[in-house]
Amino acid sequence: MKTSAAQYTRRVAFGGLTAALYVVLTLLSQAFGLASGAVQVRLSEALCILPVFTPYAIPGLFTGCIISNLITGCELLDVLFGSLATLIGAVGTYALRKNRILFCIPPVAANAVAVPLIITYVYMDTSMAYPLILLTVTAGEMISCVLMGQLLYSALHGKLEKVL
Repeated sequence: MKTSAAQYTRRVAFGGLTAALYVVLTLLSQAFGLASGAVQVRLSEALCILPVFTPYAIPGLFTGCIISNLITGCELLDVLFGSLATLIGAVGTYALRKNRILFCIPPVAANAVAVPLIITYVYMDTSMAYPLILLTVTAGEMISCVLMGQLLYSALHGKLEKVL
């Protein structure tokens, strides 16, 4: 089926709005001291469920994470690898979109692997033991992606499909 110009425009706009919302929610998280570090609960990570509805959310999440990491003053390697973790998580969510139980897991797993390594080796933060950083980052991702993500999914289910 051929995509109309209006559909294409809506999909590109959705990606841009996703990126903008990711940035705004990350800045809100930063205002509460939760956007970075070993204990983080980025409100923006709840948006990682959006690929369940459309693959057009994936570039928006990736771009939003890059912009957020640049604005919040992250190191270049953090911008690169943290954003790649979000991209991998978003692609995984899209791949598992048919399974409501599993589609939240890829962003949690990608960030649970990447973020503790970034904190430990990019920022040379040894104030907490690596296993503890792994635990706190994973817990924050579970709150953002699973708890808040499922709430967002419930609010959007059946609505976005009609628009996109």
